[in-house]
Amino acid sequence: MPEALKTDNFETYLIDQGLITQALYDKLKAQSVQTKDSVLNIITSQRIIPGETLAKAKAAFLNIPFISFMDKKVDLKVLNLIPQETYSFYKFFAFEHQGQNLKIAITDPTNISALEALEFLSKKLSYSIQLFVTDDDSYNKVMRQGKNVEKVVDAALANIEATEKIQKKAEKVEKPELQELIQDAPISKIVDVILTNAIDGNASDIHIEPNDKNLRIRYRQDGILHVALELPKTVQTAVVSKIKILSNLKIDESRLPQDGRFHYETESKSVDLRVSILPNVNGEKVVMRILDKSTKAPTLEQLGFRGKGLEWILENMKETHGIFLITGPTGSGKSTTLYSLLTMINTNLVNIITLEDPVEYFIPGVNQTQINPEIGLTFSTGLRSILRQDPNIIMVGEIRDKETAELAVQAALTGHLVFSTLHTNDAIGSLPRLIDMGMEPFLLAASMNVVEAQRLCRKICPDCKHEVPVIQQVKDDFTAALKGVNEKELDGLDLKNMKIYEGSGCEKCGNTGYKGRIAIIEVLQITDNVQNLILEKSSPQDIAAEAAKMGMITLQQDGIIKVLKGVTTYSEVVRVTSE
Repeated sequence: MPEALKTDNFETYLIDQGLITQALYDKLKAQSVQTKDSVLNIITSQRIIPGETLAKAKAAFLNIPFISFMDKKVDLKVLNLIPQETYSFYKFFAFEHQGQNLKIAITDPTNISALEALEFLSKKLSYSIQLFVTDDDSYNKVMRQGKNVEKVVDAALANIEATEKIQKKAEKVEKPELQELIQDAPISKIVDVILTNAIDGNASDIHIEPNDKNLRIRYRQDGILHVALELPKTVQTAVVSKIKILSNLKIDESRLPQDGRFHYETESKSVDLRVSILPNVNGEKVVMRILDKSTKAPTLEQLGFRGKGLEWILENMKETHGIFLITGPTGSGKSTTLYSLLTMINTNLVNIITLEDPVEYFIPGVNQTQINPEIGLTFSTGLRSILRQDPNIIMVGEIRDKETAELAVQAALTGHLVFSTLHTNDAIGSLPRLIDMGMEPFLLAASMNVVEAQRLCRKICPDCKHEVPVIQQVKDDFTAALKGVNEKELDGLDLKNMKIYEGSGCEKCGNTGYKGRIAIIEVLQITDNVQNLILEKSSPQDIAAEAAKMGMITLQQDGIIKVLKGVTTYSEVVRVTSE
């Protein structure tokens, strides 16, 4: 068994290996004094060093082999040699068994309690244990593999009488009694597995859909829905009732839509889930949006901003008044971009107030307000109120009507910087859309600073990425689309020697060929010339021609550039731009 990890020595080792700088270490040391936490814990919790890299460093420092399971599977028979509860408590697991030799992977090789537990198992089961270091992502992947959903479902079916009792009493029993019944039933385990697998699999949404004969569970991962499992119809009412209890909703109401929210924690994450329940002909459909509060707002570069569009965005972030508009359909990442922008300008020197439906992420120091139309708190009424709160910066979740649009314009004209979103297909389309709402062109021209439109494309999985041939038709389409684009925007791409890539599909990406998402973006800077075109009520085509002269890159052009840079595929760009 390894010796205890001497924290100071290991921190010095990290500096010597170039994993952290001396300056960063000094900063973390000062932070550790304030928080009374160790430097190593801060590095781990804030992911200053990637998990796998830190695990490799621990392994090298302690002279223990490192092993990753991101592209490996563990035999369930070997995994089940030790109880699941033991794995969860000590964060280790068995992965290979030959004779009396047992190989164990552990996330923290200096956990004295875990080492003592392994020594006890070694003596009790007469195993010779060989220790390996692994990272948290590998551990979580193997644990997901070990959680056999079928076993949980079988347990629920074996106890079907209790489930049926819940279904029969759902409309008769008082809530505390029903809550106790569901809490004790195997249904709780089924719901836990549904939630845990979705959260650990980085899904953004969970769909629980009743059909004629079963209950289908789907996860939205990287913007695409995948079937995760199908449950018997008999557990439908109990599963929905359990989620209603978690969300503090009415259990005996199955005819009207309901919305709620609850907090949930897995071994690796702490998230909020926004719940929407909608009755349909086969029962109640549940959709849960997963909101990971631990995730920091990404930078603009990480989101996909680049070139002149990024320059225009950064210029307009320095403005003290005017409207910054983000457009795109539902699910195009508008909210994430808004949160990133607000995070950039959030300081003690400004008063930021938001109106959201709903509040998805909480930003320290920002005054966030949830609208509630049922009691009369809409975007328009809320905007009237927050203007009396002495704000410097206002974020309105969405401009849905003329009244909200007029108030946003008035706020911008009276010295406030206003951020908001609008549902349009492109940046230029937002202008006639606002005019159709009843806005006067002269007010738009005076108040608008910049309009940005975006879509989300799936990124090619880096682990199975490979070059594919470019057919002549695609070459011709790319050449035509990028005609007139400034060379700086092409970022060194050789259009005469085009290369494109795809993912063949591997275990790390779930055999999809894609992993993660990135935005394709277009930014319209409202210059004096564009203002004149708005005042003249010019057509979108005329504004597009002026924008092209300014060097604006369209959604399609940005998508093609990202295809040629090997970030995404042409089929993805076509999919999101043709919606």
